[in-house]
Amino acid sequence: MKTVTCTAPVNIAVIKYWGKRDTELILPTNDSLSVTLSQDILHSKTTISASKDYTQDRLWLNGKEEDITKNRRMHNCFRETRALREKMEQADSTLEPLSTYNVHVCSENNFPTAAGLASSASGLAALVYTLAQLFDLNVTVSELSRIARQGSGSACRSLFGGFVAWEKGEAKDGSDSMAVQVAPESHWPELEALVCVVSDAKKGTSSTEGMQHTVQTSPLFQERLNIVPGRMEAMKKAILERDFQSFAELTMRDSNQFHSVCLDTYPPIFYLNDTSRAIIQLVHAYNNSSPDGKLKAAYTYDAGSNAVIYAPKENMREIIQLISHYFPSQDAATYFTDPYNVIAGAPLGQDFVPQGHASFNEKVIPVFAPGSVSRLLHTKVHDGPRILASEDDSLLNAEGLPKRTV
Repeated sequence: MKTVTCTAPVNIAVIKYWGKRDTELILPTNDSLSVTLSQDILHSKTTISASKDYTQDRLWLNGKEEDITKNRRMHNCFRETRALREKMEQADSTLEPLSTYNVHVCSENNFPTAAGLASSASGLAALVYTLAQLFDLNVTVSELSRIARQGSGSACRSLFGGFVAWEKGEAKDGSDSMAVQVAPESHWPELEALVCVVSDAKKGTSSTEGMQHTVQTSPLFQERLNIVPGRMEAMKKAILERDFQSFAELTMRDSNQFHSVCLDTYPPIFYLNDTSRAIIQLVHAYNNSSPDGKLKAAYTYDAGSNAVIYAPKENMREIIQLISHYFPSQDAATYFTDPYNVIAGAPLGQDFVPQGHASFNEKVIPVFAPGSVSRLLHTKVHDGPRILASEDDSLLNAEGLPKRTV
């Protein structure tokens, strides 16, 4: 038996991926760019064990066994990585024939699945990275990203830390559609993020279903395809120059346009709810009242209602106080844990008027009912997948079965 455990991060796009030119190979209609968030806060963990004694491939997701034969996208990742291992074994007869062994896979997220927090991206990235370690594959991370893309498009970006572009490519076979790192996590350490968990519920329209409806029915989507290339270049420049003003405006404009395209889909797709829209209003009020006239925060929303607010580290304390005033906790124990000690024990939601923001309109939005935002997760730009060496980290026991089931 050979067993490997790895974690992979969540990435949140600032230039969105939406729409496929090939649904089977998961080839996107446009380039996209994301920020990799810290695995200390959000991650998927995967343990994979291979043994000649296993009678079949088996899969457990978040403690529940799934029929691995029905998961076509995951099968793509197994097929590709096993084929690479098989080539290695054919070239070197001394290698153990791991490509012929059945595997047991156990994967868990430490955050809600299918709630708009990029769970499929981190989950499929963790799967592919763990398979690569299990099979000792000698390939580049970009090559691995090409495999992960066939499991979940955005997963290709979770194989790198820092700032990551997914290049759509031109080849029909998808050979040039892969992720590349624009800048490492060390490039802009001052940039941080606050995830506002608006809803833990599974979203009504999946990303896969939603984007294909958009491609088929939205005239506005076609216009977006003309705009994204220029945005990509501008965003890369903003990141390389650590220009938060350009980064913030581009991020918010692209998020707004993405959700406009969703509304232009027929029938329309609604990912944002009243709480989501109120956070947008609040961020604009915060920026518009800035004493130096500069943007201090930027919101973005993927295909869900949860907000991600990017901001320089120096602004994060007042952003947390601002959000927690208008969206108070229902459960103080789980609402905000302050991993970086920016609040330092101060009461949440007090002194919420940002310092120096004399023109800030306190009535820009009402104070929402407790629990409208269930959790605040303060996180940073961080690294790509990690290998966990300790047996204690494994999700499988010595018999290759899950340590935890539901």
